[in-house]
Amino acid sequence: MSFSLNELYRTVGVSKQAVKQAKQRQDRFDRELSELVVLADQLKEEHPGCGVEKMYYTLKPEWMGRDQFCEIFLGLGYGVNRIRNYHRTTYSGRHFYPNLIEGMAVTRPFQVIQSDITYFHLNGQHYYLVFIIDVYTRLVVGYAVNDHMRTEGNLEAMNMALKWLNFLPWGLIHHSDRGSQYSSRDYTLLLKNNCIHISMGTVAWENAYGERINGIIKNEYLKRWTIKDFKDLKKKLEKAVNNYNTKRMHRAFSMKYAPMGFYQKLIDLPAQERPTVNVYTEGRKNFLGASSPFEVCPREEPLAHDCPMEFVNEC
Repeated sequence: MSFSLNELYRTVGVSKQAVKQAKQRQDRFDRELSELVVLADQLKEEHPGCGVEKMYYTLKPEWMGRDQFCEIFLGLGYGVNRIRNYHRTTYSGRHFYPNLIEGMAVTRPFQVIQSDITYFHLNGQHYYLVFIIDVYTRLVVGYAVNDHMRTEGNLEAMNMALKWLNFLPWGLIHHSDRGSQYSSRDYTLLLKNNCIHISMGTVAWENAYGERINGIIKNEYLKRWTIKDFKDLKKKLEKAVNNYNTKRMHRAFSMKYAPMGFYQKLIDLPAQERPTVNVYTEGRKNFLGASSPFEVCPREEPLAHDCPMEFVNEC
C-alpha cells in the first residue's frame, strides 16, 4: 500500500505550502546557526574559558534568544569545565595594615586598586602571576609573571600600574592580602612615595576583586591555551590581559561592556550619573557608608594610617 504526499498532508492536517515554509525556516535556521558556530569558535580561540551565557551577550544574535542559545550551545559542547586550584601563595609578613575599604562606596576609577598573587603550573614548574585591578572599572592596570615569589614581581606589576595610570589621584588606596611581598619595605616605600594609602585584608573575601581576576586570567585563558615555555607564557599573559580588558563582556556592567569600554564610557559621564560600587563584605550588615577619599599624602610613619570613614550604626 502506498500514499501520495498530498494524502499524507491531508491525513495529518497540514498543507503542502505549510510543509514547504517549515522546511525553508529550518534551512534558514541551520544556515544561520552554522555561521554562528563559526563566530563562536573564533570567540573561543580568544576567550577559551568563556561560558555560553557570556558568549551570547558577546555575539548578540538578533534572531535567537538567550535561553535558546544557551540550550543549543551547551548541547554542542561549548560549556566550560571549571578548573580548581590548590596551591598556597600567601605567606604573611610581619607588618600589617588595617582594612580601609571594607564596605566602602567606590564612586570613581582609580579610587581603590587591589592586588593578588596566584600561580601557574607549566612543564613541572610553578610560575607566579601578580595582578593589579581597579575596583571601579575592573581594568587590569598592572601584571607580572616570574619563576619566584619575591617582591620584585610585585614591584614590576606596580610600576606598570603607575605608568598605566599616567597620574595619581589623591586618595588612591592600594588593597591586598597580608602577604610578605605587600608588607615588604621596598613595596610599601614605593606606595608611600607615590602618596598611595595601604590597606590589607585578613581573609580571601576581603580581597575578592584581586582573587577574582586571578581565576579569570588563569582559568578562562591561560589553562585553555597551549603554552610551550616561560617566554611563551609571558606572551600569552599579555594577550589574556588585553582580551580581558578590551573584549570580554563583564557581568558587573550588565554584559554590555568590557572594562575598557566601561572606562571610556565614564569619561564623558557626569559624576552624579556614575554608578556606585560597594566593596564586597562577608557576613556583615553594617558597612562603611562614606565614599570620600583621602585628601592628604600618607604619613611618613610606616604603620600610621588615618581612616576618615566611620561605621554606620545598625538600627
